[in-house]
Amino acid sequence: VQLVESGGGLVQPGGSLRLSCAASGFTFSTYTMTWERQAPGKGLEWVSSIAGDGSKPDYIDSVKGRFTISRDNAENTVYLQMNSLKSEDTALYYCTTNLENYVHRGQGTQVTVSS
Repeated sequence: VQLVESGGGLVQPGGSLRLSCAASGFTFSTYTMTWERQAPGKGLEWVSSIAGDGSKPDYIDSVKGRFTISRDNAENTVYLQMNSLKSEDTALYYCTTNLENYVHRGQGTQVTVSS
């Protein structure tokens, strides 16, 4: 299993970024995909999940209306469109999936929201 995140960077408050996660080594369309984040000095926080068929997107309250999760099963890729970014969104963002009760996580992509 390999998960490779990309798309992070430095953005001003109110800006947008689109994170991508390229997956391989498992039947991608079968599994729920999740984005988590870890802010400096804090623990991991669940951000959003999407079912294997692209249904049931769900979000932590703090990002509802600003973030959109989606997936392309033909490309084995999951996305996180982040709009109206705030300083509190600054974190290392991870793509994860749970296969047979083991959570696989990529290396992460850094998102920094600052003026």
